[in-house]
Amino acid sequence: MNQTTLSPEPGTSSATPTAADIKLDDGADTSSSKAGTRDKISAEAQKLKGKAGEKASEYAAVGKEKASDALDGLSRLLQDAAVSVDQRLGENYGQYARKTADAISGAAASLREKDLNEVAESTREFVRKSPVIAVGAAAAVGFVLARLLGGSGGNDKD
Repeated sequence: MNQTTLSPEPGTSSATPTAADIKLDDGADTSSSKAGTRDKISAEAQKLKGKAGEKASEYAAVGKEKASDALDGLSRLLQDAAVSVDQRLGENYGQYARKTADAISGAAASLREKDLNEVAESTREFVRKSPVIAVGAAAAVGFVLARLLGGSGGNDKD
């Protein structure tokens, strides 16, 4: 609350101050009050930032685990399909499916073992070195995940 103090200027003898003699003291409490409020808001913002960071880390860890599980599932799917590919297209093509399954399984294991920051840095580095492969891999993984998770693509004719 602003306080206004009316007092004659030093050196004047008038008992009733004139407008020129009035000294206003309304800034001292306000600026300290603003500073206190600003400090409280800043402290609260820091707490919320910390909580948001913790939640983001939790969600990222869950996402990392789900991605690892999905990669393992894709690897198993390719391993199972390799037998069928052997029979239909020949053993050479089946071997490609097995090698791909092994590579995906290795990626899943690597993803599980790495810290989230390491995963992010590895991904950035891979995209920098091989952007075309990264885009192709992202499209392929997206397609496979959509199929595994039941995405029908609107082709239901029932």
